[in-house]
Amino acid sequence: MSAIVDQQDDPSETIVRKARERLEGLTGPEYWRSLEELAGDPAFEVFLRSEFPQQASVLPENATAVDRRSFLQLMGASIALAGAAGCTRQPPEKIVPAVKAPEYRPGIPLGFATTTPSDGFGIGAVAESHDGRPTKLEGNPEHPASLGASDARQQASILELYDPDRSQVIRNGREIRPLGDLEYALQELLSRGERGGGRNMRVLVSTTTSPTEHRLLEEFRRKYPRARVHAWSPVARSSEIEGGRLALGMPAVTVAQLPATDILACFDADFIFNGPDRLRLIRQLSERRRATPGGPEPLRLYAAESAFSQTGAIADARIAGNPSRVLRLLNALAARLGVGAGAPALDEREGAWLDSLAADLVKPGKRGLVLVGPSLGAEAYALAVAINMRLGAPGTSCDLITPPEDHPAIEDGLEALVRDMNRGAVDSLFIVEANPAYDAPASLAFGEALAKVPHSFHLGLYDDETAALCRWHIPAAHYLESWGDLRAFDGSASLVQPLIRPLYDGISRVEFLSLLARGTQGNPREVVRETWESNFGGASFEARWRESLRDGTIAGTRFPPLPPAQIRRFDHLRFEAPTETSLSLAIRPHPMIGDGRMANNGWLQECPAPLTKVTWENPVVLGTATAESMGLANGDSVILRIGDRQVQGAAWILPGQAEGVAAAYMGYGRRRVGKVAEGRGFNTAELLLADGSLPPGPASLEPTGEKQLVACTQDHGTLEGRHIVRWADWEKYEKDPAFAQHIGHAPGPDDTLYPLYPYEGHAWGMTIDTSSCVGCNACVVGCQAENNIPVVGPEQVAMGREMQWIRIDRYFSGDLEEPEVHHQPMLCQHCEQAPCEVVCPVNATVHDEEGLNLMVYNRCVGTRYCSNNCPYKVRRFNFFQYQDRDTESLALQRNPDVTVRTRGVMEKCTYCIQRINETRSRAKSEGREIRDGEIVTACQQACPADAITFGDINDPDSAVSQNRADPRNYAVLAELNTRPRTTYLAEVRNPPAALRKETASHDEESH
Repeated sequence: MSAIVDQQDDPSETIVRKARERLEGLTGPEYWRSLEELAGDPAFEVFLRSEFPQQASVLPENATAVDRRSFLQLMGASIALAGAAGCTRQPPEKIVPAVKAPEYRPGIPLGFATTTPSDGFGIGAVAESHDGRPTKLEGNPEHPASLGASDARQQASILELYDPDRSQVIRNGREIRPLGDLEYALQELLSRGERGGGRNMRVLVSTTTSPTEHRLLEEFRRKYPRARVHAWSPVARSSEIEGGRLALGMPAVTVAQLPATDILACFDADFIFNGPDRLRLIRQLSERRRATPGGPEPLRLYAAESAFSQTGAIADARIAGNPSRVLRLLNALAARLGVGAGAPALDEREGAWLDSLAADLVKPGKRGLVLVGPSLGAEAYALAVAINMRLGAPGTSCDLITPPEDHPAIEDGLEALVRDMNRGAVDSLFIVEANPAYDAPASLAFGEALAKVPHSFHLGLYDDETAALCRWHIPAAHYLESWGDLRAFDGSASLVQPLIRPLYDGISRVEFLSLLARGTQGNPREVVRETWESNFGGASFEARWRESLRDGTIAGTRFPPLPPAQIRRFDHLRFEAPTETSLSLAIRPHPMIGDGRMANNGWLQECPAPLTKVTWENPVVLGTATAESMGLANGDSVILRIGDRQVQGAAWILPGQAEGVAAAYMGYGRRRVGKVAEGRGFNTAELLLADGSLPPGPASLEPTGEKQLVACTQDHGTLEGRHIVRWADWEKYEKDPAFAQHIGHAPGPDDTLYPLYPYEGHAWGMTIDTSSCVGCNACVVGCQAENNIPVVGPEQVAMGREMQWIRIDRYFSGDLEEPEVHHQPMLCQHCEQAPCEVVCPVNATVHDEEGLNLMVYNRCVGTRYCSNNCPYKVRRFNFFQYQDRDTESLALQRNPDVTVRTRGVMEKCTYCIQRINETRSRAKSEGREIRDGEIVTACQQACPADAITFGDINDPDSAVSQNRADPRNYAVLAELNTRPRTTYLAEVRNPPAALRKETASHDEESH
């Protein structure tokens, strides 16, 4: 899409106006992926044509036939160029025969349970290890925050382990120093501090739920009673904890229980990407929204939001508005349900949405739940607690628990620390994996305050912005190199165990805190054991310890729900919403890289943001009418101002974004971290006041008159306008469960000119339930980790050359301001009658006897005929040597079971054939058949929504066969008679009758 940005001359109002005119003239549904596609922009057509060989344009426009000589002249140049691209010498390989078989089978992965840290909380993981090096992460089915699933960030953390930009040496100023010098400096400083009780000593930690870290911080406070411990995280849940205190008189957080929820209302709460229990909530939501003929009515999801989110994208009833309007809606709901005081005025659209929500929440037999996001503040959380108590939600659709991160040893936040530093009350500061010089509000001036501290120590994975300002910097060990423990969202504890020795001799958090509390690193494993031995001592401890290491969880550690409490009076919580302004600003964590801690991760940078489809950038996101009124187009460079602060970025138009609201995303604008992230985007922390809030008054956008390259994938792989989306509302689905099969023309089993191949053994196939898919990209990054897929960079992405084997197409339908959003994962369809195979001149793409469409890499000469002939646009071509073969640490991450491709070779999804073969080998060695569900593809295993099913379609009892027999099942572009092995279950939504939009989604004539 960025190619269009560079070529487009028309102002955005032309594109938006053309798009509106196109929609107004429609009588049936229309699905589009960008405004340019909808408007028929000429630059869009240029971009599409650029996918195909340029020789096609050499033919005269009026030519009706081409003789054989002319054809060979044209194609000769094309084949010669393709051969030049494909003739890079393959890396030399040595083949050494096994003289004596080893005692174990090298190359067979071993799985070890561990815990992935996520904003200080634990998410269970199983690390796949090949010969002592972890290469892949999966979710731990035994862990309550994982349930066997993972997300893109957890998948990408394996690349973070091997990142060559990680900090590798201890540094004092600009000098590299040995560990002994660090220990001596620390001991001298701590001894001096002990004499004064630690009066001028401070510790700053990133948010943590670790029982061992909490215990060490307690020991530190006992040893230095006048010292203080502060915590900082840009995505901390302090607003929610304070909201629980306001509502109940005690710190509390809400744990949603979606299996017992019928009506869920989210106010600026994006639980798809944010929160320590996001994976669990996605899994529960998908189970409650799975449509079955004659089954229960799916959960109904309402969303009110100021920044278009994934939660809003899958909502059954969504309303967009500025932050003030979202708060008004929450206040109005509270007043309607009898908590709070007063009912704010609403417009007609807001009134209809609120009437429907309130009626659903109080409907007899319905179980309702209200969630709010951190941007709304502590009072909004307290009001949500009051609403949920009134609905009787605690004990059914939610629990209230003590926050796992709340601990007496951690007394203060960052503001109190900066005040102490500025008044000269801090002599020694120890920073543990926090980076406030980058992600703290710029108004806090953390860097200026830090310069007043004589002795500062920074432990971090990267030599980052905060490290540059500290006297000492110590490289931190990655969690896959460390011993530790963490609590999940519900307090359940699990162990962090190392899978590999520290690559760069890093020090773990436990070791560093042990140095502060005890004066020695000690053995981190034993330090963690001490924590649990004191909790579960006795003769059975060793057995319990080994069981916890094996399972990845520590049984019996979940926090109990808080006892029912009398709700405080909420009259005083009725708060006025902020004054509405002409342009509001909404700041959110980036859906892929979060708050910026993983900004140097190429997999996450190149993974398209689910709604904007933008990579490598955090643009200023605007609604269509807002951009139209300002005369802005995609890629226009703008200065975003609020108060006396400003940043510069690229404008990007997103249909459905709240009008009058500019959305900006955290995680970019890194100045010092690594080659991948530095210099990309802008830092939203530069806009914030010292308390983390936005300055009062309106925001403004000022065009600079320049364009910025924005690498966006929203128009890549377009299917030439053919409608492949199938969806209906619950009412229509109940009347016609097979609605998806009535669209278009699917050929019958005998409608073919070619004889069908009899698959007498296994016949592998896949189904994807689009009702469950939330577009989270876990499958995209999971596939990248499994299959050694390279990163190509923003310039190559802008040319349509991204390499991910899976893409998630995002389609809009309806009006521009409040469209419906539909997600369609697209990977190789493994067509039984594959158009790619008949055009390959070297027989590099072939079928096997089990129906897989495969690539023989050493045959491929890079003609790209197969890609041109693929109607699904799912093949990827190595235009350059994208794989980094020189960096040793990156080579350790690669899966040895998957070929590492080189320049000039086509590649694509293979249904993880390496996993099929490994399972086949295991079943053969055990003298049995492959069981249904035993083969799990990488995308299937990662998916938190459990939307993907894989198996043998020749087995009528297999799960995939049952899905293919479901009335919702359909094949994309079935009319082409390619007979794909990947099919889809059509989406079913459950909008309330009062807000239901008329749709012809299952009317065959409209297509």
